[in-house]
Amino acid sequence: MTTSSAHTAITGAITGAIAGAAVTGTAVTRAVLFHELGGPEVLRVEDVPLAQPGPGEVLFRVEAIGLNRAEALFRAGGYYYRPTLPGSRLGYEAAGVVESVGEGVTAFAPGDAVMAAANFDFGVHGVYGEHAVLPEGSLVHRPEGVDAVTSAAAWLSYSTAYGGMVETGGLAPGDHVVITAASSGTGTAAIQTARRMGAVPIATTRGESKRERLLELGAAHVISTGSQDLVEEVRRITGGRGARMAFDGVGGPGFATLGDALAPGGTMVAYGFLDPRPIQLSMNWPLTVHAYGNGVMCRDEAYRRRAAAFIGSGLAGGTLAPVIAETFDGLEAITDAHRLMDSSTFTGKIVVKV
Repeated sequence: MTTSSAHTAITGAITGAIAGAAVTGTAVTRAVLFHELGGPEVLRVEDVPLAQPGPGEVLFRVEAIGLNRAEALFRAGGYYYRPTLPGSRLGYEAAGVVESVGEGVTAFAPGDAVMAAANFDFGVHGVYGEHAVLPEGSLVHRPEGVDAVTSAAAWLSYSTAYGGMVETGGLAPGDHVVITAASSGTGTAAIQTARRMGAVPIATTRGESKRERLLELGAAHVISTGSQDLVEEVRRITGGRGARMAFDGVGGPGFATLGDALAPGGTMVAYGFLDPRPIQLSMNWPLTVHAYGNGVMCRDEAYRRRAAAFIGSGLAGGTLAPVIAETFDGLEAITDAHRLMDSSTFTGKIVVKV
């Protein structure tokens, strides 16, 4: 069967299922699915049966979705796990309100404001839709008084920055930390998190266009890697010592250069791989290198409590404030939102209101 005919068959099956649901009175909802790998154009908004929560699960109505680079990689087949096609779902991060809970759920009740904890396979449990069903352990309560758009932009970026730099890397007051991909959602969250910890954030960006914005967002220093020597600049900033930590979402051969910019005994935390080439290590030993997986960290209930307390108090006190690059209205805008994400011309998080 060809890809086209397979897609036609799947579409027909879904249409038949929806028609059957209408006859039997089963509720339907809308979700974003994709049936083949590719660019933003493969994303489709489709009617699907509204799933009900099973034991240990929670059904919530989605109010806003936060987009992440991982989802663009997954959609294109470049993430560390691959979608099951056709009919894969998508999305790690969303904020909403609980509608019903399954047997045995004790932490949530209908009416609770929640956000997804991004610790699940989003090909199965993806939150791009009007509703989502997640295991109880894949949700956290939204900070009191924080709106849905802000909440949808908060959890994954700040829990990655907090978990990677503070809990894993041991970031301490006075430490210099080099933050790559600094204009991304996690990068801007890392700048704010470093400031909150009393550390000194050194942001890197490829060109000059984002320098002033990163300084406005709290970076103590900005290095343009397209025109400045990273190692020389870090050494100059730190009085020749080198930085205590590197927090890296890029990977690839440049990882070795980051290591060269650290002080002896420094710590490298790799949380992403925007550069798909193999990571190379610096010979500036001794170094401690962590391959940080936020999804794994967020499976631990005690860690979720600590991260939620850090994020919630930071949002309430104003030391943490998600940078929203652009807000789109409606699921139909998901393709345009992904096009913006692929462009890398923005700073902060992209959010889609549902």
